[in-house]
Amino acid sequence: MTLSVVIPLLNEKESLPELHDWIASVMQSNRFSYELLFIDDGSTDGSWETIKQLQEKNPQVKGIRFLQNYGKSQALHAGFKAATGDIVITMDADLQDNPEEIPELVTMIKQGGYDLVSGWKKKRYDNTVTKNLPSKLFNFAARKTSGVKLHDFNCGLKAYRSSVTKTIEVTGEMHRYIPVLAKNAGFHKIGEKVVKHQARKYGTTKFGMERFINGFLDLITIWFLSRFGKRPMHFFGAIGALMLLIGFLFSLYLGIDKLFLNKTGRLITERPQFYLALTAMIMGTQFFMAGFIGEMVLRNRDRKDRYHISETI
Repeated sequence: MTLSVVIPLLNEKESLPELHDWIASVMQSNRFSYELLFIDDGSTDGSWETIKQLQEKNPQVKGIRFLQNYGKSQALHAGFKAATGDIVITMDADLQDNPEEIPELVTMIKQGGYDLVSGWKKKRYDNTVTKNLPSKLFNFAARKTSGVKLHDFNCGLKAYRSSVTKTIEVTGEMHRYIPVLAKNAGFHKIGEKVVKHQARKYGTTKFGMERFINGFLDLITIWFLSRFGKRPMHFFGAIGALMLLIGFLFSLYLGIDKLFLNKTGRLITERPQFYLALTAMIMGTQFFMAGFIGEMVLRNRDRKDRYHISETI
């Protein structure tokens, strides 16, 4: 198997037949051996029935159906797990990604030596205020934070070596940061290709403005995990040591002042420095405990899939 095309979807019944025929035409014209994996993320519009109809006329079509909507990250994770191709292509089901870009993406992986190639929708057909400007800000922040020099982190059209998809773990809403996850896993040859962006033909977008808020929160998470995910004690322990040092210095000052300098006769508990020292020491201890717990969780973390499949074909 040369290619696995993984397509997560939610309520895209109208676009699926056209998308299937378009991909099949590209595969046949380039003589690719392929499988087409549709991941139905809890659709309620009959998308699964359409996938089964497509599978009846094309044995290369496979499908995974979730019991309910778990999100794009979980859908991609299931697709990556099921994919058997040497190269994995991901794309959205709304016809906004152009399957004719696939041959060049494959060439970049095979001949260019890339581990991952991400599409860049340089010219977009989305609303400028609600999508384009927030997307540019989001991508700028992701570039500066992660060090991965991509213009469009969230483009659904990407190509991967199978070793990448079998190594990374896409959970939560981390599908936006797959290139960063790949880099953190040791895959440093990440490329980019300008791709065509199609105007949406059917239905409406499944993402609102809240995705940008969630995206920036996830960016903070992945920044932290990339720096301290394998050594949480280095972060929490450093803060804990600083707080304990502050508490110790205040306590030392109070002790010296009480024994040698205090002329007013005030009790130590009547002085604000006592409570600062006490608070700093308690917080320092808590940060140390958080570091220890983080190290324990890291060594015993649960890797079970966070979705439930109801049917496969």
